[in-house]
Amino acid sequence: MTEPQPGTPAAPERDLARPDGSTVRLALVVGGLVLAVLLGFGLGRINGDGSPAAAGLDSALADHTHAPGTGAHEHGADQSAAAEAAGLAVTASGYTLTPLGGEFTAGREGELRFQVRDAQRRAVTRFAVVHEKPMHLIVVRRDLSGYQHLHPSMAADGTWSVPLTLPRAGVWRAYADFTAVADDGRQVPVTLGTDLVAPGEYAPRPLPAPAASATVDGFTVGVEGTPQAGLTVPLTFRITAPGGGTPALERYLGAYGHLVALREGDLGYLHVHPEPELVDGAVRFWLTTPGPGRYRLYLDFQVAGEVRTAEFTVTVL
Repeated sequence: MTEPQPGTPAAPERDLARPDGSTVRLALVVGGLVLAVLLGFGLGRINGDGSPAAAGLDSALADHTHAPGTGAHEHGADQSAAAEAAGLAVTASGYTLTPLGGEFTAGREGELRFQVRDAQRRAVTRFAVVHEKPMHLIVVRRDLSGYQHLHPSMAADGTWSVPLTLPRAGVWRAYADFTAVADDGRQVPVTLGTDLVAPGEYAPRPLPAPAASATVDGFTVGVEGTPQAGLTVPLTFRITAPGGGTPALERYLGAYGHLVALREGDLGYLHVHPEPELVDGAVRFWLTTPGPGRYRLYLDFQVAGEVRTAEFTVTVL
């Protein structure tokens, strides 16, 4: 065999490297089968079939059933993952709550103005309508008293404004609950929080003890259900009119009630999901509490065009 010259490649040993025809055919068949399996797996992930997310959804749908005629839900054990509390920061999911002033005189009406800005610091002007409104503003004092549920108006430049009275001195928490529409059309639900101040002597009120009923303007509201840490459980509110009887509840924000839950201490804001219809004449919600502690619940309901709020304290173990 000729020795290779310096700087030139050695001649290939063709007789040793060449496979026979049957080996080539076998390799092609095996390679084709592997490629088909990989393509099928990839397409399955693209379409959502067989992926962990799709499997979880199928499981959730199997465990999330409605009892005929009631609208009630049954949640399986794999539905017990708790949602984290929101409203603890001014920035989340790429959006920032920017107050345009935040000091008020206790007991005197002022105006709260703010913008929601995106990651490029641009004022956001596109919001989805959720529960019949593009923006829900919840205001409460640090001791969880003085609850208000407001719906600001937005100017063309993305500035939101609403009349606001902080009745007592202290630090108040404001939550902006909204769904922004991103440039690519995605809808991003976000709850952001910021502090407001009414200067003066702060005299915190103790949180009322847990009770199975509350009274507001002569209406008695009873609550059934036991929240549990890390689980999604039903809470049913049954409303009795002054003097007895069941009042004619009216839809408010797309349902027969609206429920806000706040955690004592850090004032974490919990999202609560309502049933769209009454359940045996009562209003039902599904509440997920992320951990033990005391929570304050605020139930808004409407009768004869007037919205009232019943408040409850619950202890979660």
